[in-house]
Amino acid sequence: MPHVDSHASLNTSQTGFRLFPGLLDAARQRSLLEAVQGVLATAPAYHARMPKTGQRMSVAMSNAGRYGWYSDKDQGYRYIERHPETDRAWPAIPDPMMAVWWSVADYDHAPECCLINLYRETAKMGLHQDRDEAEMAAPVVSISLGDDALFRLGGTTRKAPTRSFKLASGDVLVLGGAARLAYHGIDRVMGGTSRLIPGGGRINLTLRRVTRPIGR
Repeated sequence: MPHVDSHASLNTSQTGFRLFPGLLDAARQRSLLEAVQGVLATAPAYHARMPKTGQRMSVAMSNAGRYGWYSDKDQGYRYIERHPETDRAWPAIPDPMMAVWWSVADYDHAPECCLINLYRETAKMGLHQDRDEAEMAAPVVSISLGDDALFRLGGTTRKAPTRSFKLASGDVLVLGGAARLAYHGIDRVMGGTSRLIPGGGRINLTLRRVTRPIGR
């Protein structure tokens, strides 16, 4: 079983991992939810598939920004510039998401992707690294909305020890520096812990820089 830490013990600047519990108040959470709904109206949610096996991922997803994250059986994990089902360009990243990035990222360039993960019922996310981006100097900024989730954080190798803690609606997490390639995932979502999302569930927004800025 992974060790479960308190919020206070997890802010370790040496690793580049930062957690901001309750950073977003109720009004900002509602604003973010409205922005997500606007994105989904243009870029409907889809289920990506695992490389090689073609297994359908339990988490539905969509994207905003120049690039969107996608995976299928034949070509695997990658970023694409158009929605895989509608063939339309992704909508721009809404201002409420951009505001969170600029407040916590400590990075001089804008994100190019906001991956929207939609967790319903028993959806979860196995341990993985965010390593499909060319720019590793930029952090990954993660925003939690809706039901609480049990988040697991490990090291930069799959066999490294892990620790777990709860993420609640309005929490913001940053993976940067040495923690940029830390393994992480969602073990489970605690249904009924938030009334933010109609019908329940959890939304996770991850803001990423995909390409290296010119001159880097």
